[in-house]
Amino acid sequence: MKDKNQPLFLIHYKDPMDDKIVSLNARSVKDSSLGLSFVSISDFVFETNRLVIKPSQEQLQKKLEKTKSLHISIYSIISIEELSENKLTFNNDRSKLLVLPTDSTTTH
Repeated sequence: MKDKNQPLFLIHYKDPMDDKIVSLNARSVKDSSLGLSFVSISDFVFETNRLVIKPSQEQLQKKLEKTKSLHISIYSIISIEELSENKLTFNNDRSKLLVLPTDSTTTH
């Protein structure tokens, strides 16, 4: 049973190593310590209680079994779907940055 207090995200990204689209479930998506152009993904969630396991998910689980956190370039991310009621926030979000227009006719 899924706990409503724990966020669950479905991340779609293009793997730079094999150039394939990967889908990954995780509980944590946040700013990366590597800088503004990276996202840190951790607390991976894999479906292990199903009778039929997808080979791609099994390979991904094996690939990430010793990975504490995956840092992905924002340019590789296709989408992040929020599958719970919690909100996805980033500390260094610049979307609320106000940029004042400049007069392009003025020369200095």
